[in-house]
Amino acid sequence: MHLSADQPKPIVLTPLSSVSAPVGNLDRQGLLAEIVEARRHVNRWQARELAAIEAFAASAEGARGVAKELALELRMSERQAARQIALASALATRLPESFKAMFRGDLDPHRASKIAEPTAMLSDDLARKVDLLVADRICEKDAYAVRRCVNRVVANVDPNGYAKRSRERRRTRRVELRHEEDGMSSLRASLPAEVASSIYARVDRVARRLRGKRDHRTLDAIRADVFADLCLGDHKGRKVDPRAEVFIYLDFFTWLKLRDKPAEMAGHGQIPAWLARRIAKAPGSVVRRILTDPVSGHPIDSGRRRYRPRSSTDAFVRIRDRECRTPGCHRPAQVCDLDHVQAWARGGVTSTGNLCGLCSKDHRLKDEPGWHYEMSGDQLVITTPTGRQYRSAPEPLHDPVEDSPPRSLVPQDKSVPDPSNRDQDPAVPTATNPPDEGDQK
Repeated sequence: MHLSADQPKPIVLTPLSSVSAPVGNLDRQGLLAEIVEARRHVNRWQARELAAIEAFAASAEGARGVAKELALELRMSERQAARQIALASALATRLPESFKAMFRGDLDPHRASKIAEPTAMLSDDLARKVDLLVADRICEKDAYAVRRCVNRVVANVDPNGYAKRSRERRRTRRVELRHEEDGMSSLRASLPAEVASSIYARVDRVARRLRGKRDHRTLDAIRADVFADLCLGDHKGRKVDPRAEVFIYLDFFTWLKLRDKPAEMAGHGQIPAWLARRIAKAPGSVVRRILTDPVSGHPIDSGRRRYRPRSSTDAFVRIRDRECRTPGCHRPAQVCDLDHVQAWARGGVTSTGNLCGLCSKDHRLKDEPGWHYEMSGDQLVITTPTGRQYRSAPEPLHDPVEDSPPRSLVPQDKSVPDPSNRDQDPAVPTATNPPDEGDQK
């Protein structure tokens, strides 16, 4: 078997002692433990399968027919087989820490692919560096969060390459039509992140505004109808606000062009510094800020003891949380409900320390029997009906910055995109962070 020096050697796996044994006699705790243990075994066997796939591909005299041969044997398409071979090769040669996590049972192939894909354009050395940096962060994250974490690290270890790839990807924007069954079709647009986010935010806001008690359409159906009407013409003569907020988080030195650290777009993830600055300075955008304590550096709590948060508190909580606080849910905080973690009726106060963003689905789940939510500082602790606890805390917006940035990080004028070039810097429909009341400049 072809194994690199860094790759863990395949281990002899002992199958579950009684795979066919009935599980009906287990309580809910036992069933959950059985599910987790079975998944760990599956992950380890899939790691062994990928190791065998990598060795099979490496032992072939010519690479041309490997994917086809594998596809025929596994009853899958040639494209699927090629993806399996690419993942196996990346794990075996470039991502040894991730492969070790799979052999331990801590990582599944789907989440492993969210590490392999963003690192595919890196050199072997940089890919291994990213793999090492994320090794302790990925096993407790869902696939979306894994990819976002890896993208953040990729942008930091290869900032110039990341910015270049972002510009190149913008040139591939397109619209695709796919016909489906039962008289339906899908329309897919591949667009720059800030454009797509703004389109969805506008469609969502109009749909929520139009939704009424007598309207039997689902919210998804209303969004689809609004999108179609906006594409085909005015939305039934109704006046629609063309502006939709998209939150952009960037550190102060990057804003002043003294750094070029990637920024973060709520609901999307990392974007290059040059793009974040262009969005924030676009005509019609609003740059807002949250005041922080000069000693601790923490945002100042502006809550009041009333049920509905005032606009400054509302804005602060959404900026702090960025997305639904339930682990695994990544709905942007702008479209989430603000929930009193300790219910208002039970003495909970309306302050940033007792408010968090939850999407409507998870907000309703909070009231189901057996679910308990508690806030400790910025950390939300969720206890499920089986007694398991899951913790959620907003990740830092960016790495801590030094008192003064190195002069070498000051970007040259030539790095600023040409606003007349649509491939580099298309028109930006909206912008960025909401401020406290009275902070707008």
